[in-house]
Amino acid sequence: MPAAKVISEELLDNKDAKWIRLKKIHYTDQDGKHRLWESAERTTRKDSGIDGVGVLAVLRSKTKAFPLSTVIIEQYRPPLDNIVIELPAGLVDAGETAEAAAIRELKEETGYEADLSTEPESSPIVVSDPGMTNANMKLVVVSVLLEDKLETPTPHLDDGEHIITRVVELDQLDSELKAYNKKGFVVDARLSHFAAGYAMAKRISGGTFP
Repeated sequence: MPAAKVISEELLDNKDAKWIRLKKIHYTDQDGKHRLWESAERTTRKDSGIDGVGVLAVLRSKTKAFPLSTVIIEQYRPPLDNIVIELPAGLVDAGETAEAAAIRELKEETGYEADLSTEPESSPIVVSDPGMTNANMKLVVVSVLLEDKLETPTPHLDDGEHIITRVVELDQLDSELKAYNKKGFVVDARLSHFAAGYAMAKRISGGTFP
């Protein structure tokens, strides 16, 4: 299969855009001065007020056949013209909760099914780039409980989706992401921040920080 690549670019008018739009915001600052701000926003936000979800799947074995792990994905992103290392993620559909969206997206993108006997844990609504966009999301943590050894189920990808899944031990996640960076991949900031925080917590609890 040939590698994906950008072949051309052009400016996009709002009237021709399907997924996003640009806005000019008029506001007054703390000094009462009138100012302007340019912003991008999704056109797909539904009644929940939540644009999308990121899914942190915690993979465990009933027999402890493998260490506590998570699943990450490799996906080509045209705005960067590069493969980005991310958590499974997706938009929240109409009439859907963030938790339901996370369970659905996890199965579609990775093939793994959440353990429904364990309640998913959701973050508050968070944002990633508030200086540019009002796009928001929730991080949903789900449990994936396997009977024994690690399994690699088949994803259920939509037409045009090309995703590679990888299972990584949580203790090795930060170093794995740094290795991806050295190879020229781009690591999603949210995944990077989680991995760095997890590694930092391990160092603090182990008395090796600072």
